[in-house]
Amino acid sequence: MTGGNVKDYSIATIGSHTALQILHGAKQEGFRTIAVCEKGKEVPYVSYRVADEILTVDSFADFFDVEDELIKKNAIVIPHGSFISYLDLKRFKKLRAMHYGNKNVLDWESDKGKQREWLKNAGLLLPKIFKDPETIDRPVIIKFDGAAGGHGYFLVQTPEDFWKRLKETGNENRKYIIQEYIIGVPLYIHYFYSVLTEELEIMGFDKRYESNVDSIGRIAAKDQMNLKIETSYDIIGNIPLVIRESLLPKAFELGQRVVDYSKEVTPPGLYGPFCLETIVTPEGEFFVFEISARIVAGTNVHISGSPYAKFRYREPMSTGRRIARELKNAIESGRIKEVLG
Repeated sequence: MTGGNVKDYSIATIGSHTALQILHGAKQEGFRTIAVCEKGKEVPYVSYRVADEILTVDSFADFFDVEDELIKKNAIVIPHGSFISYLDLKRFKKLRAMHYGNKNVLDWESDKGKQREWLKNAGLLLPKIFKDPETIDRPVIIKFDGAAGGHGYFLVQTPEDFWKRLKETGNENRKYIIQEYIIGVPLYIHYFYSVLTEELEIMGFDKRYESNVDSIGRIAAKDQMNLKIETSYDIIGNIPLVIRESLLPKAFELGQRVVDYSKEVTPPGLYGPFCLETIVTPEGEFFVFEISARIVAGTNVHISGSPYAKFRYREPMSTGRRIARELKNAIESGRIKEVLG
């Protein structure tokens, strides 16, 4: 097939979440870049000089107002967490502009029940789910559907605590799951699966810093009791991690299982960046509690590449740049249609 030129394409994304990394990586690979920003929030993309062009909308829900402009500029849209949070998924799946990745996979990410079905059928170890709040008999965490960065999650251990906290959050009408709270180390694994080479890569690892659950440890137990602090799990930032080398084979196995099963249920399956959110126990068991079927904010800690990316590429390779490299290779080899969904 006849190859093309990256200069004939643009990379576009919403100005939020991992946009700085995506646009920076695209420029490193020779693409023109477009940031779609809410009015008044353009400053980071101007200051860091990652966007060749900025298109403004009143809110991200108006993203489709600039779709014709993106098509005219031959832009490839790169999804991230803000697409899940702010855009209507049914409408986004009908996007006419070019899009990197399998849109059908996003259905599985936005529904916690479908996520669990995917992970369980892929043979992964999952925390127990309580279908009836009245059966809660151990510490559990309540999670809401969507990609809101842990907002609204809470921890309880009795039915009475559950109903009380649910009412306090004001989320009685939102869809939620009640998930067993596993004690261990939170570990977020950043993967990339290439359609072109059919190879799975691990780009890096991180853990989240959440408010206020991660700062409570700075307060003495007696003061915690006196202050009656309620834990919350809003993600404020991310911290890079390097794991024990003996755990790497298992991390690769988990990712490969997820990719293989996705090909069965939603061909051509999951490809590009994704993340498994795990808890690793003292025995070295990986409990997988969630999947993000696109680039995650934890990859922002590796803008110049993680140690793992350096082993493979021997040059700065963020996940954002890895996306652009895949698109560049697809364009130049005449295989661009294979990576668009």
